[in-house]
Amino acid sequence: MSENPHKPTSPGSDSEGSTGRDTGRGGASSKPSAAQSSVRSGADVSGSGNDGLTIGMRPTELPGASLTPEEIAKRASGRGSWHRRASKPVSYWMFGVIIAILVHRFIPKGGWLIVHMVTLGLITNSILIWSQHFTEALMKIKIPDSARGIQVTRIFALNGGIVLLMAGMILQDLMPQFYPLTVVGALVVGAMVAWHGYALLRQVKQALPSRFGATIRFYIAAAFLLPVGAVLGAMTALPGLRGTLHSQFMLAHEAVNVLGFVGITVVGTLITFWPTMLRTKMVENALGTSVRALILMCVGVGVTTLASLFGMRPLAGAGLLVYLLGLLIVAWVMVRTLRTKRPTEFPPMSVGAGFIWLIIGVVWTAGLVFTTPFEELRMSEVTPIFVAGFLLQVLLGAMSYLLPQRMGGGPAVVRASNKEFSRLAAGRVTVVNLSLIIFMLPNALTGSWVKVAVSAVGALGLASFLPFMVRGVKASVNTRKEMMAARARGEKPVPVTEVKQEPVNHTRQTLFGALAVILALTLGIAADPSSVGFNFIGGSTATGTGQTTTLKVKATSNYRFTPDTAQVPVGNRLVIEVTNDDQGMTHDLTFANGAKTGTLNPGETKSVDVGVVTSDLEGWCSVAGHRQQGMVFHVKTTGNNLQANGHHGGGSGGNNGSNGSGTNTNLLTAQNANIDMHASPGKDYERRDPVLRPVPAGEKRDGKTVHKMTMDVQELDREIAPGLDVKAWTFNGSYMGPVLHGKLGDVFEITLENNGSMGHSLDFHAGMVSPDNTMKTIAPGEKLTYRFEATGSGIWLYHCSTAPMSLHMAAGMYGAVIIDPPNLEPVDHEYVMVQNETYLTDTGQTAADGNKLAEVSSDGIAAGTPSLTMFNGHATQYVNQPLEVKTGERVRIWLLAAGPSKGMSFHVVGSQFDTVYKEGGYLLRDGRDPYGETGGHSQALDLDPAQGGFVEMQFREPGTYTFVNHQFAEMERGAMGHIKVTDK
Repeated sequence: MSENPHKPTSPGSDSEGSTGRDTGRGGASSKPSAAQSSVRSGADVSGSGNDGLTIGMRPTELPGASLTPEEIAKRASGRGSWHRRASKPVSYWMFGVIIAILVHRFIPKGGWLIVHMVTLGLITNSILIWSQHFTEALMKIKIPDSARGIQVTRIFALNGGIVLLMAGMILQDLMPQFYPLTVVGALVVGAMVAWHGYALLRQVKQALPSRFGATIRFYIAAAFLLPVGAVLGAMTALPGLRGTLHSQFMLAHEAVNVLGFVGITVVGTLITFWPTMLRTKMVENALGTSVRALILMCVGVGVTTLASLFGMRPLAGAGLLVYLLGLLIVAWVMVRTLRTKRPTEFPPMSVGAGFIWLIIGVVWTAGLVFTTPFEELRMSEVTPIFVAGFLLQVLLGAMSYLLPQRMGGGPAVVRASNKEFSRLAAGRVTVVNLSLIIFMLPNALTGSWVKVAVSAVGALGLASFLPFMVRGVKASVNTRKEMMAARARGEKPVPVTEVKQEPVNHTRQTLFGALAVILALTLGIAADPSSVGFNFIGGSTATGTGQTTTLKVKATSNYRFTPDTAQVPVGNRLVIEVTNDDQGMTHDLTFANGAKTGTLNPGETKSVDVGVVTSDLEGWCSVAGHRQQGMVFHVKTTGNNLQANGHHGGGSGGNNGSNGSGTNTNLLTAQNANIDMHASPGKDYERRDPVLRPVPAGEKRDGKTVHKMTMDVQELDREIAPGLDVKAWTFNGSYMGPVLHGKLGDVFEITLENNGSMGHSLDFHAGMVSPDNTMKTIAPGEKLTYRFEATGSGIWLYHCSTAPMSLHMAAGMYGAVIIDPPNLEPVDHEYVMVQNETYLTDTGQTAADGNKLAEVSSDGIAAGTPSLTMFNGHATQYVNQPLEVKTGERVRIWLLAAGPSKGMSFHVVGSQFDTVYKEGGYLLRDGRDPYGETGGHSQALDLDPAQGGFVEMQFREPGTYTFVNHQFAEMERGAMGHIKVTDK
């Protein structure tokens, strides 16, 4: 084929569906007039019809009218092109992707957001723009810029739908009620792409027959697949959908969207675009062969999708093989084309590499489908292949060829732009693909730091497109401006610079690209030597067999490793690849010799090199309390014992200083920690104000008062007794969270932000809500909104409900919600006292404030003997800074036994309670009991864990009164304070 099928044609029609036609058949046209020939090669870039610089037209061919510098700049930049207007969203999404990569850890659904910014923001927009372009070029359709408004409107509507979809996904992660927004966004996206497909269909029907008509029909078929994929995507986002059904929908969704909509569009384009980029002819029978391949791909997508939805996994895998056969046929055609012309520029190098990754991705996916049950299928394993390997490389390669062509200006201008777009081509392609190859290697061979390093280098390789694009645009515009300025001055139009195809040393570029990746690989290994077998810390020095046993283990949501036992031949080196399959909790795997994976976020995989194993060995999850829950891994040796030259990799040991793992028996008490229970808090400690503040105004919404608060989870060292800090897990930075105050019927909207290193959650006893969504554990970096209405009065406990709850509460994750009973009488003073106990072990470290640093002990919790029992999070704060009232004033003290395991019997030495309110009702009210009898008083309010109420009293005489937990062992551990009473 000698003609360039992608050479654009001249404008001529006045609507999207009504097109002008060439007078010949099969792509040949009758001889054009001189006026027609002047614009034969392109549509108007500026959008001004007769005045603009047309694509492919040389500035020397412009009318010799006098041009001002402003007119020259406007025409040279081609601001009116519909491609430029329609492509604006692509530019915005490019920068959006970069920003999302930088901040995705702090955004709900950050990983999902990046992937869909690429697939929807970049790829789908580009497909709508360039499939329209190729349809016009291949079918000889003429549409002027003046008729492009509906196309641009459709593209902008598409982006509105994309934004709605992404907003819905982020918001529904916080509140499932936003799921309809996700559905609306998906439907808008599907509708706009279907509309695009219908528009292409109308254009093809009105155009003259062309040998390329079959290719365009695949564009249309692909466009009609996207609405199906959008619906399937909305189904995968359905709140509560998990397990087998979710995996079935996910496989069908990716088959339709990635392999169908994108894959068929790309491969359909490459039939003619591949030889165009190589600047050579199509090989014989290329068109017919490729069309047959595209039919196989369509069949493969259909079979895989239907089989996935009906749970027929082997048939779904067979559909992928049919699709793969179509790809291999097209690959053979592309290889035959390469024999006529080797790639020397960035566009064919990048596109060709992307096509190879598409093949790899399909093979990898088929392998997963054939070998993995649906309930265990994780399509995220192949996401890097399809997104970075296939989609981005094809997109950037295609744009690097098409943008200079669309800017036009004549051969010299286009070549000048091409030269900039293709700078360092071989090096950039090497960096991206070599990085991706290393990234996709098993974790047992690389480790997490190697993956971080090579992914950063690979991302830079992809992002290098942006500066080279800027250089290419500048080269095009500057060259045309100077040529047009010369024409305006009446000078003979000679190009300023003759651009020649200069030889490029691709071998040297490839070498430099490989060296950059090798440097990243080296830095990753240096950061974690044990990940690749250099076990410098705590590993075995035994003489081994030289063999390595590699295992794959999953950390699951029920606090187990699966499998939890492995048989390893004596003397073998052991490498374990651990995947955190728990979607709401961080885990790890730690061994006594110091070998460990490090923290595993949900879905993350890391490897641990245990070293040479010479005896039975135990590992565990060192996240606080998880070992206590049974999260233990056993290594059993087989064969004869092997005499070690040194300390082996097995054995048992302590908790390596991990918080709350429960193996250190050095439990702290006030006595062995030398805590003076009458001393003042440290100088940096700020006494917690016990005064109950009035109910805040909140905001009015639908006739109700809404109280909004953000609870920020942080892991901080906090003082809880004189000279003693604890490694606390806090809500809003304090050991014991804030006190919330409201009235019956008020609504509370609490946003939990997990900025800790493990999963956390919330349970508000004051609400009556389903635990499924509101009380779920969220991973670090995630958010969750907990909404409840106060339907009952009293003082209510809230706490972290992530197991083991006792550990999280003892570490400070608890607080109170007070809902005033109706007709509550005003008092002179109203206080809040929340009691909790904690169980500590000495870390042997010193906190930043100079205090001894302790941590919560699972063993202590199990033993049931607290280290400290406190009011409002500190053992002595109200001993040295007492509550102050005057004689005769009425005092109300709200009380809550937060636990986790101990209750209280609250008593004020020297006083009696004439009003006692417990768990939603009065036991005494001004001395009157529920039966109407008067004259009664109470000496104590008894509360079990999670119970609460209040007492009221008046002090008749001045003095210092002590309030205590009358379970004296708890009083002696810190559950006491003073009330200083003075005369009025």
